[in-house]
Amino acid sequence: MKYRLRDANEDDLVKIYEIERLSFKNPYGYDLLWWLLKAPNCFFIVAETDNDIVGYLIGRYERERIFSKLKRGHIVSIAVHPKWRRKGIGTALMLEAIRRFQEANCTRVILEVRVSNKPAIQLYEKLGFRRIKRIKGYYIDGEDAWVYELPLKEREKPND
Repeated sequence: MKYRLRDANEDDLVKIYEIERLSFKNPYGYDLLWWLLKAPNCFFIVAETDNDIVGYLIGRYERERIFSKLKRGHIVSIAVHPKWRRKGIGTALMLEAIRRFQEANCTRVILEVRVSNKPAIQLYEKLGFRRIKRIKGYYIDGEDAWVYELPLKEREKPND
């Protein structure tokens, strides 16, 4: 199965929203997805096969603390269409996001995941993320979230 990763554009939002609704109990609204697509501190990647969007990932660059120069990456959302799951698309999206965060000199990547979402937890742990805390009642339906993090190595600076 062939697919390619690329930056999302406004024309992709209808399909992204469809995947969002198929993937989550409380999906993000179309307007929020549009806002994230336009946000200057975010990137929005899609996986495409035969001109059809089959998955997406939203990443955000954040400061570790107010006034800190240290940056972290935050996986805001990732989803793959149910028909295309377990084909390596989620892994490819995550690896591309990690690459982008490393290029931006982020010190780590964080994400939140429902405690019940075993397939996502397996993916994150396979990629080296580790569980750091539980947030009670994080989701709108009251379910808890695990917070995971992946420390990033500093990129080698070229010698001048």
